[in-house]
Amino acid sequence: MAMIIRSIEAIGLGGHTPEGGWSAELEADDCVHTLIRVNTSEGITGWGSVFTNDALVRSSLKVLEPLYELETALEPERVTEKLRQHTFWLGRGGAITHTISGIDIALWDILGQATGQPVGRLLGGCYRDRVMPYASLLMTEPAELADNLRAVREHGFRAFKIGWGPFGRKTEKLDEAIVRAARNAIGDDDLLMVDAGASDAFWMQDVKWAIRTADMLSEYSVSWFEEALPPDAIELYALLRNKSRVAIAAGEVLTRRQSFRPFIESGALDIVQPDTTKVGGLSESRRIGWMAEDHGCRMIPHGWNTALGLAADLHLAAALPRTNLVEYITGSAYVDDLTDEGWHLDDDGMLPIPTKPGLGVTVSDEALDRLAR
Repeated sequence: MAMIIRSIEAIGLGGHTPEGGWSAELEADDCVHTLIRVNTSEGITGWGSVFTNDALVRSSLKVLEPLYELETALEPERVTEKLRQHTFWLGRGGAITHTISGIDIALWDILGQATGQPVGRLLGGCYRDRVMPYASLLMTEPAELADNLRAVREHGFRAFKIGWGPFGRKTEKLDEAIVRAARNAIGDDDLLMVDAGASDAFWMQDVKWAIRTADMLSEYSVSWFEEALPPDAIELYALLRNKSRVAIAAGEVLTRRQSFRPFIESGALDIVQPDTTKVGGLSESRRIGWMAEDHGCRMIPHGWNTALGLAADLHLAAALPRTNLVEYITGSAYVDDLTDEGWHLDDDGMLPIPTKPGLGVTVSDEALDRLAR
């Protein structure tokens, strides 16, 4: 079957952008997530998501158009590798790579629809049919955070990540009070992860703080300590991992598999966290996942994006043997409302992996009317 890419559209999301916890905080109308729609000669449409402003995505599409126009829509890995290889002169990473990520996800969606298979099977096979999502919340003062966690737990979540906010930015006493309140709110049996958010601008803490904090987190049975150090500090991450009793995680701001290799090969991380909507798509995330597997490291994708990013991560988790968690932003219309199917946890707090062809989700026309800017 000859299925050709006819056009690619960018649809920015705005009006309901959740707070990110950044020092230069996001406003509701800011666009940091852009949907990609790939239209084909056979009428099949594929959807992807990009963790980038829509103006940057549209500009990137203009640069990429001569490379993807009239290309086959059924070879996602080859086509997106072609886009990467021929745009090296624009920089390896950034808006171009982010945009390629959305195209790649959309092409996998198209391939799945054309073959009648879910993307997870096309990525290599399904190790599982459901995955535990961890609810991702911003940190606040202890009492407020505890109330927020209890409310989210009522919806069925049994794993939680708290991040950013005042953590590491005020006092170590407050840091521990926040973690203590979180553990008390969710109980002893639920998973708890802590994200310092050291990729924020002008992070002030050092590796000694990170080692002391990791010791404190171990007392509260925290499953991993995320972004405790600036994102490029490979040697410091290796030192922290060697000293820490808690698993060390990072990688959400890195793009391309080549950026992850030194972290993985040097043993700097227990858990690598590529974001499929900016690292290069499903094709690149899968390669990073298997590289991690080969070095005794685990990949848990970063998922602070959209319902399409979540669907992509669920299929990744299906296809990688040790990727048994996915991130779920709580309270985001871009996750909760974007698809017709919505998301429904089972009695064990797990999300079923979509089984319909492609990504297995349908973008809601009503949601697009409301959320697209």
